[in-house]
Amino acid sequence: MSPPRRPDPPPMQTNDVRIAAAGALAWAVALVVLLIVGLPAEDRWWLWVCCAGIVIGLFGVWYTPRLQAGRARQEADRAAKREASR
Repeated sequence: MSPPRRPDPPPMQTNDVRIAAAGALAWAVALVVLLIVGLPAEDRWWLWVCCAGIVIGLFGVWYTPRLQAGRARQEADRAAKREASR
């Protein structure tokens, strides 16, 4: 027989907006470095990769607070329904 399962730890609290901003900043630094160093004509597509990374990171900075607020609102609604059903 196996030992009883321990309870799951609580979720770790993170600052997801800061993580997305750091990613966008890293892509911006990479873009600046590539512009300074210069690339051969056949490798210029890397500039667009950096631009796409910046855009996706900025979208994450904009979208993450809305996502977290929606999840918190949904959880509050669930808790209210649980309390109402008791």
